[in-house]
Amino acid sequence: MFKLTTACFAVLALATGCSSLESPMMTPAESDPRWLVYPTSEGPGYGKRVVLIAGDEEYRSEEALPMLARLLSGHHGFECVVLFSQDPESGEIDPNQSSHIPGLHLVDDADLLVLDLRFRHLPDEDMAHIINYANAGLPLMGIRTSTHAFSYPAESTSPFAKWTWTSANPEGGFGTEFLGETWVAHHGHHGKQATRGVPNADLAQHPVLGGVSDVFGPTDVYAIRSLPADAQVLLYGSVLDGMTPDSAAVSGPKNNPMHPIAWLRNRDAGQATPQRIFASTIGAAQDWSSEDLRRLFLNAAFWTLAMEDEIPSQGLEASVLGKWAPTAFGFNTYRQGLTPADYKDGTP
Repeated sequence: MFKLTTACFAVLALATGCSSLESPMMTPAESDPRWLVYPTSEGPGYGKRVVLIAGDEEYRSEEALPMLARLLSGHHGFECVVLFSQDPESGEIDPNQSSHIPGLHLVDDADLLVLDLRFRHLPDEDMAHIINYANAGLPLMGIRTSTHAFSYPAESTSPFAKWTWTSANPEGGFGTEFLGETWVAHHGHHGKQATRGVPNADLAQHPVLGGVSDVFGPTDVYAIRSLPADAQVLLYGSVLDGMTPDSAAVSGPKNNPMHPIAWLRNRDAGQATPQRIFASTIGAAQDWSSEDLRRLFLNAAFWTLAMEDEIPSQGLEASVLGKWAPTAFGFNTYRQGLTPADYKDGTP
């Protein structure tokens, strides 16, 4: 897949007489009411496409990923496409629909793929777009339940069934193979103990941690058994004795040691350079109210694209764009009767 840098676009624009924002080489993403498209604009992300896939029943990825897309596009110039799990007949967003995500062919032209999935079971022709992308060693981000993104029944004959979260080969399926871990357990008490993100002091100068110091999320810490040798832990999760930012850390073994909640991978994908991957087990919609968490995700997006030189020491601009009133996590708490267009400018 041939990609052009912003500098290449500028040279071509001068040669052809096009304005700097009218590249003759970038075809805008296909527009369709079944997904959202945020246009590329002037900024470091100009000419690059990010595809974000929202599909989980519990943590309101259908609210969180349009937020991330607005920030990447509005603040930083990326073209962003947001895909959703939805009812195939009505076109309404339905996180409980585990096998229908229109627009997955757009992954083929992504510069960065962002997954926020839980226990999806997709048709082979759709699943192929995700797996072919990941296997090509391209930039990847996985949020919260993406450690257990896929779940196939034991009797499945699909060639993609091996990517289920309980797979033995590869062990842990997609989550372990690409992100570094699959679903293990709740480490904090779900719905009772929130999370404080603690930056890894050994990576204090890493560009992805630029401007990231105050991370809080109401969701609990996930258990992590082990991460691959190529992983760099950015944040550890302090389990809090309550659900508010001022809750104290619990004492005892829950926080000794703390479990990772955000990390980077330089994965050997058999390419000339390692595959850059960011994974986070914090990231329900409510967690995105933390500005430093939003900044972490934005910094990480730049890093996966080898654009870390564009990250200022204080981190990237992460102020909210559009209305933001996140829904509490939980099953069947999603806003019903809505289509992708209802999330274009923020939470309805």
